[in-house]
Amino acid sequence: MKYWYETLAVAQRILRELGRRKRSLIFWAIFPISILVINALILAERAQLTTAKAFENAAPASLVGAALFFSCLGGSVATVVAEREQHTLKRLFISPLSGTSYFLGIFLAHSCIGIGQVIIVYTIASFLGAQFQGSILLGIAIIILSIISYVGVGFILGTQFARRTEDVNSLVAAFGVPLLILGGAFLPTALFPKNLLELAKYNPIYHMNEALIQVWANGKNFNEISQHFWFLFIFSLAMIAGGWLSYRRMLRVEKRL
Repeated sequence: MKYWYETLAVAQRILRELGRRKRSLIFWAIFPISILVINALILAERAQLTTAKAFENAAPASLVGAALFFSCLGGSVATVVAEREQHTLKRLFISPLSGTSYFLGIFLAHSCIGIGQVIIVYTIASFLGAQFQGSILLGIAIIILSIISYVGVGFILGTQFARRTEDVNSLVAAFGVPLLILGGAFLPTALFPKNLLELAKYNPIYHMNEALIQVWANGKNFNEISQHFWFLFIFSLAMIAGGWLSYRRMLRVEKRL
């Protein structure tokens, strides 16, 4: 229970700080809506789909391929860097707060933001006529694995490569934008040449997009998307381990400074 209360306290502090600034939360709400509308309009025009069907197919890519990437990965990188610059980690060493609770608290805070974006995207898509045919539980599992993967990568990048706030944008752009394009966030993977499609299969964003599209837009079951699911499952476990080890290494470095 001690870890649980400490984790909640850290998450609440981070969310309160974001709430006081307001602009970050507003932009994280506007961004998925704009990507959703743009993707849906393109699909409706180029693929000759109805508005409802276009939003059904645009929602997964707009959510896991773009919105969660910037809020969960980019947001966790920014949080880690800001905490280092504000010397929050220094205060952690002289407080009874455990490092595990601090790690989980940051994870929980950005997971809450990601869940909020899920609600926004699918509420708007449903309002515009989209109907989601597949398993709700399977879709939720894919989204949770996506959030875990993004936050884990964010911890690795934030603790190992970013030293100042100015590093965040360049870091996210350098690692993220090529992966987003290759994962089908902005261009449907059906347009990819064969060689590029083979390369995309090593990209976790590709598996996030494909799994969620197949489940919630096309009504596929677990057996039909199992390859995507297990790739995400293994990748998310690896990112949890990598993020935790990177975080512990950062703490050791901070203690020496």
